[in-house]
Amino acid sequence: MKQQGVTLLQMMCALTIGSLLTHLGATSYARLGETLQLAAVARELAQALRAARNQAALQQLALKIHPLEGDWGKGWRVSQEHDGQVLREHRLAKPVKVVASSAREVRFSRRGAPIGEGFVGITLDICQRSGPGSQHQVVLSPSGRVSLRSDEDRRCAGD
Repeated sequence: MKQQGVTLLQMMCALTIGSLLTHLGATSYARLGETLQLAAVARELAQALRAARNQAALQQLALKIHPLEGDWGKGWRVSQEHDGQVLREHRLAKPVKVVASSAREVRFSRRGAPIGEGFVGITLDICQRSGPGSQHQVVLSPSGRVSLRSDEDRRCAGD
């Protein structure tokens, strides 16, 4: 009699291999999703700083950009310095860990230059949830230039 189909042992081996490959794929996919989210947050934060600086210079307004609820990882708000009128607010859909090197807020003069007592620039590290690293940094120099940097070996402060 001719055998048709597969044996129980063959079926169990196929299921085991399939589940292992699924697990590996899901883990890699989750890591990729986190990496893409952190890169997007870094770009959005850099763009918000650039836009606030440009708006301050173009409209001759002193502006400040500060973290929502004291945490850059939840979002940020741009407002006028003299009356606190909110011009723009960006709340992140999924909070991330952001570590600031110094100031809790960034202020721009009417000329678009960063101001503050002894302002020496600020670095905002966008940190990974799954490890101590920070692949993305948003850097505001004392001159007001905003740059986006990627450094695989940089560690987040406090880790």
